[in-house]
Amino acid sequence: MSRSVTVEAVGPQALVVDRGRAGWAHIGVPGAGALDDPAHALAQRLVGNDLSDAGLEVLLGGLALRVAQPTTVALTGPPGALTVRRGGVDRPAASHQPVHLAADDVVVVPSPGSGLRSYLALGGGIAVDPVLGSRSADTLSGLGPPPLESGQTLPLGPAPARVAPIGTGAVGVSIAPDAIEVAVHLGPRDDWIADARARLRDTVWTVGSSSDRVGVRLDGEPLERAADRRGEELPSEGLVTGAVQVPPDGRPVVFLADHPTTGGYPVVGVVASGELAAFAQLRPGSSVRLRPATP
Repeated sequence: MSRSVTVEAVGPQALVVDRGRAGWAHIGVPGAGALDDPAHALAQRLVGNDLSDAGLEVLLGGLALRVAQPTTVALTGPPGALTVRRGGVDRPAASHQPVHLAADDVVVVPSPGSGLRSYLALGGGIAVDPVLGSRSADTLSGLGPPPLESGQTLPLGPAPARVAPIGTGAVGVSIAPDAIEVAVHLGPRDDWIADARARLRDTVWTVGSSSDRVGVRLDGEPLERAADRRGEELPSEGLVTGAVQVPPDGRPVVFLADHPTTGGYPVVGVVASGELAAFAQLRPGSSVRLRPATP
């Protein structure tokens, strides 16, 4: 019998994600994948899946799923208790540990008290058809599965051979911060910005309300073009995840998983890869400092 879950409710946004479709930038396809890859990977490990399996990225909670067969789930990201509805009775279940569901149970993802995105793994993984080697939704190009909708059914892969017993496998969790400082490697176009190192080091930026999976827009005192670059234009050139691009208004954009693969505005630096996941959890109004890395 094929395994599946049915979507009963969706909050602001719920997407199928895995670790992305690397290697296709040369034809204009972004990497996509979970914005908070460590949280996604942890959820997969907790239910016994391979790290390559797909799960769900849930923006501000509200997702409810009914399982057709016994299934193990795990929720990671910001802390918050799952709700398991069985026989019309709601019971809380902890995040960051395996939770075993019986057939016909409904699991509800809460709205987190901090951060933005939770990650729900289900035993066997979400088994939608891959596109260019990945099951991830891509909100920029439209590749991969569309955002979840109420009433749809999602296929699951075979149940993992090993499943942890209830009450084991719990891991530590911390509240998502509302202020971060991350390392930025300057270049390749930092010479286009006046006193780029000092301006990045000394400015406290605020996350703008128009931020999404494409990029985090930062508000603050605008960066200015270097005197010898004013009035010049760059030809489009390649972009990488974590690129800090400076559009004409001088307010940087930090590109995330669904970013375009080329752009014509100067990239003043690139966020260190190990620190990029923090941007997945920044709510509008959060503070960001971009610390230039030591050459």
